[in-house]
Amino acid sequence: MSTPASIILVVEDDAIVRMLIVDVLEELEYKVLEADGSEQALEFLNDENQNIDLMMTDVGLPGMDGRELATEARLVRPALPILFASGYAESIEVPEGMQVIGKPFSIDQLRDKVKSITQ
Repeated sequence: MSTPASIILVVEDDAIVRMLIVDVLEELEYKVLEADGSEQALEFLNDENQNIDLMMTDVGLPGMDGRELATEARLVRPALPILFASGYAESIEVPEGMQVIGKPFSIDQLRDKVKSITQ
């Protein structure tokens, strides 16, 4: 019997980038929730009936940025793994229990990073 697919919340304001990430994750048989920004992401996070195994968020979101979103996410889901995507990965301070993947990333890099977090 196979284990149920991990559910990943992808937060990315760039629709094309979000679509590519979602396509890759779905091909890897993850269930994906899509949010185009922090407000939509918080709706998923605040829904107690919605399982989320990982939140992958862009750092550079309009309004509330990815780091602020992560702080809010941890208030409602303290154990939620968080993966930041950033074009400035080497210069970003990542809080404990959170990880970062540099943009642009390859499909293989994304797969390996997500698998390492969700296993």
